[in-house]
Parts: sequence; C-alpha cells; structure tokens
Amino acid sequence: MSQINPAPVKPTSAMRNSVKLKLRDIFSAEEISQLTARSDLMGWSAVLFTWGVIALVFVALAVWPHPLMWCIAFIILGGRQLSLAIMMHDASHGTLFKTKWLNDVLADYVCGSPVGVDIKQYRQHHLTHHIKTGTDADTDKSLSAPFPTSRSSLLRKFARDLSGISGIKREFGLLLMNAGVIRWTVASDIAKLPQEGRTWRDYAQSIARNSWKNVAFHLLLITLLTVAGYPWLYLAWLGAYLTTYSLFMRIRSIAEHACTEASTDMFLNTRSTRAGLLARATVAPLRVNHHIEHHLMASVPYFKLPAMHQMLRERGYLAAPPGYMDVLKLASTPS
Repeated sequence: MSQINPAPVKPTSAMRNSVKLKLRDIFSAEEISQLTARSDLMGWSAVLFTWGVIALVFVALAVWPHPLMWCIAFIILGGRQLSLAIMMHDASHGTLFKTKWLNDVLADYVCGSPVGVDIKQYRQHHLTHHIKTGTDADTDKSLSAPFPTSRSSLLRKFARDLSGISGIKREFGLLLMNAGVIRWTVASDIAKLPQEGRTWRDYAQSIARNSWKNVAFHLLLITLLTVAGYPWLYLAWLGAYLTTYSLFMRIRSIAEHACTEASTDMFLNTRSTRAGLLARATVAPLRVNHHIEHHLMASVPYFKLPAMHQMLRERGYLAAPPGYMDVLKLASTPS
C-alpha cells in the first residue's frame, strides 16, 4: 500500500459522536481503493493454510495418539473450524477472493459446508445484522443481549460449550432449520415457521435439500480418513466441532458486540479487540478481531484490516483496543 497522509483534522470523541461520519471523512478515495482491493492469491493462501493445519493435526494424532495430543488437537481444530466459518463470512461479503465464483461457490463448499452453514442463507441473515447493528432489528442481537452477566453464569456457558451441550443444541437447531420448522439464523433466537399442510415427505425433502452439502463433506472426510487407515481420526474433527469450536465462537461473539452501547454509531456498538498469536489461533482467525473496521467498511478483505486499524488509530478514531481477557472481565461480574 502506498504512503498514506494523516487526516488534516484529528477528531475528538464529541466530534465523532455528534456528526454522522462518512467514509470520505476518514479516508481519501485512493485509500478506499487500496483498502478494498481483493486478492485471489490471499484468499487461496487462507484456505490452503487452514486446511493444511487441519491435515497436520490429523497426521500428528495418527503418529502420537496421546491424551495430551488429543487436547491440543481439539484446541487447534476448533480454531481452524472457526477459521473456516470466518472465511465463509468474508466470502459472503465478497472479500475472501477477488473472483466472484470463488466467493459464491468454492467458499460455500470448502468453508461453509464443513461447519454446516450455507453461504446464501448466511449472507441474507448477516447483511441485515450489518444494516441494523445496535437496534432491536439486529439479527445477531440475541448473541450479545445476555451480557453483562455474572461470572458464574459465564463459566456455566463455557462449561456447556466444552461439554458438547452447546454443540448438540446447535446441531439440533440446524436440523430444525433445514427441515423448515424454524427460521434460519446463526443467532440464539428462535422463530417458528408455519407448518400447516406439511407432511413427513415435505420435511424429508427440505432436510435433504438443505443438508446435502454438509452431509457430503462428512462422508468425504470419513472416506479419506478410512482410506488412509485412520477412520478414528474423524472423532477429533467431531469432538472439536462440538466443544472448542462452540467455545471459540462464543468468545468471539462476546468480544464483537457484548457490553457496547445501544447506538447506530458503529464506533460505539461494535468493538475491536487486541489479538496475540494464541487468540489468532483460536478465537480471532483472519483478523476478525478488527471488528469496528469491518463494520465501518465491510468491503475490506481480511489482510487489509490491520492497515485500516492503524490508520484509524493514527487519526484518532480508535483508542488502543482491549484484549480478550479484558472483554471477558467486562462481560461478567463477580458472582
């Protein structure tokens, strides 16, 4: 990216809150063009790196199936499963790849299907979240509404995640959504759909139509592991998906919007979070911790978000972000 010039006026918090900011108030046209430039190469690198790490975890488990290695595998696989979900999220915005087909089709199969999410349904749900963030119409509001909560309540939520209870509930909800019983969502709210006149055949057809890509992925994974001589490795994928993936998704969600202001100002209703190597391997893959930046300009690909963050910091729009432990302390109070 070429040398950028700081904004001529460094805005104060009062200035920012009293005026409806536009992107051109913050960035020049050239900077916006640079920040929103997408890359097939960077998209492929993210996909191949994520699946490469997953493959290495399977190899490590096959060579050394020690209980400690299983624990490490669950942590790494849960983080890479979240990475797949984040890549699907980026593709829904059209930013993972430069080529539209790669975003709409390839990412759906290799990123969305492994975590049970259809990119078209997700896009419709998620874009409403962007438009309505901070309002009662926000499709993701139920994810941040319970916070702040007590420290003991937060720990119980984490326990449900790591015990697999949250994951099983999520899969049951996905089955009901695929059957057309409840409205599709990635949040925790439930809205029943009309069922009058539907038969068991309608439910079966709906499940088959909406679930086949996810089912095909699992069959392919089991087949590949069986051919390699290690079918039991599938338990590592399934175990991480039902446990650590659930935990990492919850922490990421808390960090993004929990305990922020009820406002339509994205600087106030969204949070960016500091992420070190451990956070990036688990709860914050693909720079998803730069969430204010993403809401400010969703057309910026993941690898440009750090530069955008630095520009906003230098121009006084953002303060130093908190770490994930700081956010969890904010989202919970001593019991």
